[in-house]
Amino acid sequence: MPERTGDGEFSDFFYTTPDGLTLHARIYGEAREGRGPVVCLPGLTRNARDFHLLALHLASHAPLPRQVIAFDYRGRGQSDYDANIGNYTVVTEAGDILAGLAALGIGEAAFIGTSRGGLIIHLLGAMQPAMLKAVVFNDIGPAIEADGLRHISDYLGKGAPKLQTRADAIATQKAAHGADFPALGEADWETMVDALYRTGPKGLIPDFDPKLVETLAGIDFSQPLPTLWPQFDALSDIPMLAIRGENSRLLSKTTLAEMARRHPTLKTMTVAGQGHAPFLETGDLPAAIASFIDDAARA
Repeated sequence: MPERTGDGEFSDFFYTTPDGLTLHARIYGEAREGRGPVVCLPGLTRNARDFHLLALHLASHAPLPRQVIAFDYRGRGQSDYDANIGNYTVVTEAGDILAGLAALGIGEAAFIGTSRGGLIIHLLGAMQPAMLKAVVFNDIGPAIEADGLRHISDYLGKGAPKLQTRADAIATQKAAHGADFPALGEADWETMVDALYRTGPKGLIPDFDPKLVETLAGIDFSQPLPTLWPQFDALSDIPMLAIRGENSRLLSKTTLAEMARRHPTLKTMTVAGQGHAPFLETGDLPAAIASFIDDAARA
């Protein structure tokens, strides 16, 4: 039986997948008659906390506040880890999202996908096309750059350093990503580490199954990566916003231009001073995303 608890800024929702794992999502706000919810899907090793500030904005956005559901995939955040790392795939995770939405009784929504979340949206469009009423891709498209994925793999492959304090975590993230994110202020880095880490018995640790890193093993980064252009083309009638970090290594300008060519009504935004992936709570992004979703609902 799905369970929803909490009465603060959000509530925690737990549901069971067909293969028996208990997975988690955060729910912001209440369902509203005639106003579809927003579903937020995070990146490879990230979790629902990445969307906290954006979700608060969307759930209180006047005059059209919307319920927001932000998911933890299996092996991330408060969701169960999977003993079989072969299940850490976008196909399995897309199925998990559908199971969660079914448990919530949600048949259609606007979707926001950061990085891996955007890949999952491509699959959801093939599996349940009527479910997607609007799509926001955050620094992701149907083609990703091998060099960008190699950068992520190399960073994760180093393993998690021993971190005792929040300041340690901020310093680590700045050292790894600061060059790509010169626009971020101290509060932004604090938000990032609060989302990325949890407190373990010996300090701060990344809030995901370490075995996730193994899923990147065996990728030949010297070769072009598989693409999802057919799945993207199937989304051509869906209102779409594509956000790209100015310094992104994963979503190229060329891919973004091709997305616009194939989807003539695609709206695009480039976020100055940020890389992969832009922080959606920064600058004018929350207002722009809210406005886009509202406009899509009226279309």
